[in-house]
Formats: sequence, structure tokens, C-alpha cells
Amino acid sequence: MTDPTRLRDQPALTRSSGLIWLVVGGIFAAIAFGVLVALVQLPPPGVALVAAVLVVALYAGMWLVRFVVRPGRRRLGLMAAGMLAIAAVALTATLIVAGSAA
Repeated sequence: MTDPTRLRDQPALTRSSGLIWLVVGGIFAAIAFGVLVALVQLPPPGVALVAAVLVVALYAGMWLVRFVVRPGRRRLGLMAAGMLAIAAVALTATLIVAGSAA
């Protein structure tokens, strides 16, 4: 018996085509990219720029996973991991830049 309220049993992680991860991930990546580009001029040099490039690469990786990995939990899990990685990279870079400004 499955419990539909369990995180692992949510449709976005079990039956989705992956489009929702690309849409939400794209919005999230665009916001993260915009913030990081605004931080490029602040010290330490290169941190925000490298993070912005990583955000774009991770989002491109999500697209690659969508078309290379067969449908199912593995593909959806990898796409979710890509979105979490975008969040981690953007947050880490923002905290490094903010910490150096303080």
C-alpha cells in the first residue's frame, strides 16, 4: 500500500514527464543567475561569476537528463537533484560574497 502524502510518492517524483522540473528549475535558475550577475562586481573576485556559470551549466544538465535518461524515478530524481544543486551553488556564492562584504 502506498501513502500519497509521502515525499517519495509524490507525482512530481514518480509519474511526471519532467517538464515541471524544467519550468520551475528555469524560473529558479533565472532568478539565481540574475542575483549572481548583480554580485559579479563585489569581492571576492570571480566567485559570483563562477557560480553564475555553474547555475547555467546545472540547468543545461537538467535539460540533458530530460532527454537522455529514460522516464521514471531516476530521471525525475536527477532533475530534482539538479535543481537542489542550483540552489546550493547560488546560496553558497551569495553567502561568500555577503560574508566578504561584512
